[in-house]
Amino acid sequence: MHSKALAPEYQGALTKMSVNSSLTDVLAEGVRHLREAEHSGSQQEVARCGLAVAEAHRRLGNVKEADQAWKASYRAARSAGDLGAMAWALWSGGTLARQRGELRLAFRLLGLAADMGKRGGDIVARGYSLAGLAETGRIQGDYQTVAVLHEQLLAEARARGEARHTVWALEGIAQIHRNTGSLYSALAMFEEAAQLAGNADDRRGRAWALRGMADIISLRDDDPERALALLTEAELTCREMNLSSALAYNHKMRANVFFRARRYEEARQVYEEALAEFRAMAEPRGEALARLGLVKSLARLGRDRNETAADLDELRRTLSRIGLLNAREMVDKAYAELGVTPVGGETDEESGRR
Repeated sequence: MHSKALAPEYQGALTKMSVNSSLTDVLAEGVRHLREAEHSGSQQEVARCGLAVAEAHRRLGNVKEADQAWKASYRAARSAGDLGAMAWALWSGGTLARQRGELRLAFRLLGLAADMGKRGGDIVARGYSLAGLAETGRIQGDYQTVAVLHEQLLAEARARGEARHTVWALEGIAQIHRNTGSLYSALAMFEEAAQLAGNADDRRGRAWALRGMADIISLRDDDPERALALLTEAELTCREMNLSSALAYNHKMRANVFFRARRYEEARQVYEEALAEFRAMAEPRGEALARLGLVKSLARLGRDRNETAADLDELRRTLSRIGLLNAREMVDKAYAELGVTPVGGETDEESGRR
């Protein structure tokens, strides 16, 4: 039996904030309570309120403000000697680092957060930090390493009845299955995640699950209209909750659906929209994926082949620098798909990934 979804990152005076609260509301309340905590001199409360401020900024795409906020939260937690609050601040910093494409920093901060959570006896902080490590590895494309950790975290979340964490784990495993070709099991997991999130009133988790369902329904079943309907439902949630990152990824998936349906002009327009959104929030992974889709759409619309090859070369270098192995393989496949040759003359795959 799963409980209603909770938001453990909203702490101190913000514990009553719902997981479905608009991020602008969370930010406003967080800033208000943070100022009150600073006035009272309670460093522990400063740390807890500062965490909510950091997370709201991060999810709204305010990268600079999020970076300042999590570091301030950590300093306050350290001053108060609160290991649990220190763990949460490090988790926020590690999650921000992943969002910014700084994967090595993400691994380091999330590893420190997991250790700090364990030392401080904060089981939830430790669980979220381990989940962050698993997600970072999954995004990087290191499925073999993180698949077992995903399964372990899913079992723990089910045992504790934590709906939100169960939904996260199901979606992560579903994405691994999708990327390794097991589309039927991936869809079943996304569907379970969507139902569980709905029952637990986890609107954010349901929006991400609907996006995953739309991806597979478009890819496996060649049913663009159903996929677009699911994305429209998810987009409504993203807009109501001001989920900037989720909305940008929703738009990128909408463009993917158009591309697969050979509606290349519509795909081009939506890829450009998603690209602008990712750039506004300085999210390099999303930006690179949207750029890849845009390059492919423009190629299908008759763009010069040499210009297409040059853009793919640049994208491959960008993804290699970030460390996104799966996305880099997508670029390598695009050369063959579009019938172009790398300017350097060979793909990473052909050169043994030198």
